[in-house]
Amino acid sequence: MGAVDLTQFHKTFFEESLEGLDAMETALLALDSGSTDHELVHTIFRAAHSIKGGAATFGFADVAAFTHVAESLLEEVRSERRAVDAELIDLLLRSVDCLRAMLARSGSDQPAADAGSEALRGELVRLVSGELATAPAAAAPKAASANGWDIRFVALPHLLQTGNDPLRLFRELGQLGRLEVRRAFVLDSAPARLAELDPGHCHLGWELRLHGAVARGDVDAVFDWLDGDCELAIAALAAESSAAAALAAVAAPAAAPAPAAPPAREATTAGEGSSIRVGIDKVDALIDMMGELVITQSMLSDIGENFQPSQLERLREGLLQLERNTRELQESVMRIRMLPIGSVFNRFPRLVRDLERKLGKQVRLELHGEHTELDKTVLEKIGDPLVHLVRNAIDHGLELPAQRKAAGKPETGTLKLNAYHEGGNIVVQISDDGAGLNRAAIVAKAQQRGLLGAGQEPSDTEVAELIFQPGFSTAAQATDLSGRGVGMDVVRRNVRDLGGSVGVKSEAGKGSVFTIALPLTLAIIDGLVTAVGHERYIVPLTSIVESQRLGAEAVRRIAGGGEVFQFRGEYLPLMRLHRAFDCADAITEVERGIVVVIEDDSRRVGLLVDDLLGQQQAVIKSLEKHYQRVQGVSGATILSDGSVALIVDVGGVVRLGRRSKAA
Repeated sequence: MGAVDLTQFHKTFFEESLEGLDAMETALLALDSGSTDHELVHTIFRAAHSIKGGAATFGFADVAAFTHVAESLLEEVRSERRAVDAELIDLLLRSVDCLRAMLARSGSDQPAADAGSEALRGELVRLVSGELATAPAAAAPKAASANGWDIRFVALPHLLQTGNDPLRLFRELGQLGRLEVRRAFVLDSAPARLAELDPGHCHLGWELRLHGAVARGDVDAVFDWLDGDCELAIAALAAESSAAAALAAVAAPAAAPAPAAPPAREATTAGEGSSIRVGIDKVDALIDMMGELVITQSMLSDIGENFQPSQLERLREGLLQLERNTRELQESVMRIRMLPIGSVFNRFPRLVRDLERKLGKQVRLELHGEHTELDKTVLEKIGDPLVHLVRNAIDHGLELPAQRKAAGKPETGTLKLNAYHEGGNIVVQISDDGAGLNRAAIVAKAQQRGLLGAGQEPSDTEVAELIFQPGFSTAAQATDLSGRGVGMDVVRRNVRDLGGSVGVKSEAGKGSVFTIALPLTLAIIDGLVTAVGHERYIVPLTSIVESQRLGAEAVRRIAGGGEVFQFRGEYLPLMRLHRAFDCADAITEVERGIVVVIEDDSRRVGLLVDDLLGQQQAVIKSLEKHYQRVQGVSGATILSDGSVALIVDVGGVVRLGRRSKAA
């Protein structure tokens, strides 16, 4: 029988390991905040143990060796032989970061260990072994071997139900050296009568002797998956120094005892996130919808085979039912792609903790709306902009404790992250109770760069917009956190690439609120189909303020050739879509067309189109993927008649319109 190819399971291993590291980090941060819940320690230990076992099974020996040492340290904490303090938590958090990096390298088919990971592993070894502070970590994996080992292995009754087989364990031990079964015995837990014996339970124990120069770590690796499923005692046959024994206990790598080299690894990045976990309730709803569709399809097929004019009404009802089923199926499928934003929020307690210590500030983080769901694609891309905004809020917004106290504020600043649904969007707010935007510094910097004229007094809204200008920074000097003028413009660009918007409101001395509005999904939108010449363009409904007809006298020309019209007391730019997209045979007289007022990030523009053709759901197809990026167009879709319609990029069109007005 050939060796089993385990590479097909690597992706699942990486995903589950990263989830385990997230759980470890969350529990460590809870301990750091003063929690005394002992279950947190068990959670951390179980996660480390699972990662170690999986790494050993799939041939990632470096990851297994590192996690084995961390697990030994956690075992001391779990058994209350070592107290939890700030230094220990710092060390374990660094270990979590190190393991993430090792998994990423393993997923890219690169060596997992590097100088940094080996140095940290040596630090863990020295901490666990105590008196071995001077022992070189690099020698640890091969330090413990003996002429043989005495093994007492007692199976707990439920062992067989966990998928473990004692005979398989004995075969693996036999591959390491000559295995001798010195005694097998029946446990007291066994039933007295054979008829009462449950074949699913195990009531046996063994005393084994393994002969040969075998490393202790290789013996331990055989029993890696049996934590809590057996009683195990291992003793060396030959006398060993206490130092070697201690080092063996904490530093031996849990490598899988395979006779051949591990199979080639799958070239998959651990953090790629190309899969999704779905709740069984969502799958059940999808199956129910499929059943309804099958019933409707069967009814329509029957009508089609024996159609009579008298069945016209029944056919119409069947088509309406098909439409309802399709819509419900679509909603069920979309719900599968929806994930809670809490998976992004969970990274911020650690980030805030690290920045507190780095900047000497005190911050209380409040998270709200963690269960708010949005599309997986949006979720994956919103993390970096949120990280930048949180860093900015702590670095620029919140003051040092002494400054806050002098201003009559609590020494601990408050940073809030809140997510909620609003219409067809999800809104994420990052707010702080810090000093707010430094208006004077922003205006001075803008005047220095020529963005504002000397003596010009911009409004609060205009001041807030300045921080989103490329390369804009008021920091006196660059640091590793800020001051290089790279950030806020990138945040806005990334959010706009997702079809969203970002804005800020600030009050001096009271704090700032950054608001990000994002579409719930990037796959399907509700849109208004418009005609421009022979072409069709879809405008997202969530961006439409109003549509109206204008007289020729309502439009005014401005310097540079732009046009504006009055709308609710303000003048808005008018964009003729036939000019923007070079459409032939379009209506050019304003009074014959229709103006659709659209809004993006509190800025409005009027679009001149020939006609409105109705509302339709549009399945978005990437234009850039199949053709190239087109300014003012976010994608394409196929209409019911089979023709292609372009979807208007509202943000891009609004920016074009504002520039034409400025000209």
